[in-house]
Amino acid sequence: MTAPHPTSTLELPADNLVLSPHTGYTRAHWEAAADGLLKAAWKWATPGGALLDLPGRPSASGVRSDGLEGYARTFLAAAFRVAGADGKDPHGWLDRYADGLTAGTRTPGRDDAESWPLIRDHSVFGQPMVESASVAIGLRLTRPWLWDRLESGVRDRAEEWLRDALRHTPSPNNWYLFPYSVAAFLESVGRGDAETARAKERALDLMEGWYRGDGWYADGDGRAFDHYNGWALHLYPVLDAHLSGDAELSAHYGGRLREHLEGFSLMFGGDGAPIHFGRSLTYRFAAASSVALGAVTGHTPLTPGASRRVINGSLRYFLDRGATGTDGLLNLGWHGPHEATLQNYSAPASPYWASKAFVSLLAPDGHPLWTATEEPAPSEGPDRVLALPAPGLLVQSTRADGIVRLHNHGSDHVRPHEGESGVADDPLYSRQSYSTVTGPTSSANTADNHLAVVVAGVRSGRRVVRALGAGGGDGWGWAASWHRPVFTSGAPMVPGMRVESVTVVRGRYELRVHRVVGAPAGARVEQTGWATGLDDAVASELHGLHGWETRDAVRAPQGTAYTRWAVVPRLSAAAEGTVVLVALASLTAEPDAAPLDAVVSGVQVDGDSVDVRWAQDAATTRVGFAPTVTVTHG
Repeated sequence: MTAPHPTSTLELPADNLVLSPHTGYTRAHWEAAADGLLKAAWKWATPGGALLDLPGRPSASGVRSDGLEGYARTFLAAAFRVAGADGKDPHGWLDRYADGLTAGTRTPGRDDAESWPLIRDHSVFGQPMVESASVAIGLRLTRPWLWDRLESGVRDRAEEWLRDALRHTPSPNNWYLFPYSVAAFLESVGRGDAETARAKERALDLMEGWYRGDGWYADGDGRAFDHYNGWALHLYPVLDAHLSGDAELSAHYGGRLREHLEGFSLMFGGDGAPIHFGRSLTYRFAAASSVALGAVTGHTPLTPGASRRVINGSLRYFLDRGATGTDGLLNLGWHGPHEATLQNYSAPASPYWASKAFVSLLAPDGHPLWTATEEPAPSEGPDRVLALPAPGLLVQSTRADGIVRLHNHGSDHVRPHEGESGVADDPLYSRQSYSTVTGPTSSANTADNHLAVVVAGVRSGRRVVRALGAGGGDGWGWAASWHRPVFTSGAPMVPGMRVESVTVVRGRYELRVHRVVGAPAGARVEQTGWATGLDDAVASELHGLHGWETRDAVRAPQGTAYTRWAVVPRLSAAAEGTVVLVALASLTAEPDAAPLDAVVSGVQVDGDSVDVRWAQDAATTRVGFAPTVTVTHG
């Protein structure tokens, strides 16, 4: 069961441990959470209700756009809340949003107290395009109780404002689903035309090009695989198909959602936490929106009880750990406020994209999602290892401590036109491993879970991650990739130098094997492990098996999203030409866990081949680098 941390200011019902023995949460908790979040946010509304100017630092888009964000993202929560109750609106939320729509669209673009900003290209303060999708979906969900009751002139003004999303250029990624959602709404109220059809067709065509398999989409033309898969790339088309009753679309995109959840549902820890990986993590429990949507639409491999365990656990995890602060507002951060979790587009109301998780309320009271007894989450079963070759990810969960780890050998945040040399290191993508109990260190501190080549005192970064494969068998798995070490000062890279990396996991153990090719004279290599605090319940260990010369630990005073101050284990060695390095890592919350020095009974390196013998069962893991990466175990 999720450990209680009574810091939430929301008024929630008493736990029901009969129906939900793991979390205590029921549908009533979700309704109460939505109402509490809305009540807190509406204290900051303008007199006409068009903008919700939540307190905090403004985003790069400016305060007017931020105020629209407050309206749009909370409207999404209200819409799911009221639509899920078949129009019952005891707090009168929809009247407020109707008034806000009327005021915001009266003179859009004007610099006054209520007017919404105009929707323009993504490169020209384009954030209103993002928010147009939430406004459109909110109107679609609540049509009988809001849209249909508006004066015709207000409906016309709202349409004209929304249509600018169809006429301007989105960012080259999931943003194309925002005009898609606007177009889908306009068609649903009889206002479709060739312009709406083009917007939908363009988005769906791009989706086909971004689909990589295993239920995973790239977020654009590069290789960014992260939480946007669930809360955007799957959510918008599957929700549209569900609301429109389009069986063909539902089968196509719903089938992909089901496949996605086969792996993604494992990425929530025993405490309910999602993997701390990728951008926009301040959206928090939105990470569970795809699990909820799968349950609502039937496109899921999970039982209703397991689905509820995952979504309940995610909601409770954040509410119990300070996500709403003392004022009831979702704050910018992870548990509580945390600057390093944010991006420059993060605004005071940005966390309210967490509203997407309230899609769960579209399952009515009698739905099995709410009536079935809560069951263990996938990570609460036996230890699991899951290789996802399409995105190049390796998932590792351990039942004893409820920790889930994600080993990244395929996802980065480098867009195709950017190349490598000028791209700043992004801790939320560039690290080798992520988990449900640790976060990456700040870019100003020593990088955790990273293989760095040090040339002339400068440590290399990992930019473009090139997947080399992933696979495994019963109780074990592997993933591999290669990258060019990139330097932020001096020469951007050493010609011909590359790092090939393989991670092999079984149980709580991580075998990390690297081959560095083309290291110049005088270079050194460093491997770091998991970043943890001194008083953490989790322990990080890193043990050199071959090629490493020294072991120490380095401080990360800026800490992580989980601890204000962190320490990172580190191995180092001299390197020149081609070197093969083997290490064993562990992140565990098991009490009295055995040290790593007795886990492996022998290591043999013969050129480009590595054999590792495990002490417990005498099994051998063999990693070969040439001519291609191969991994066997047995």
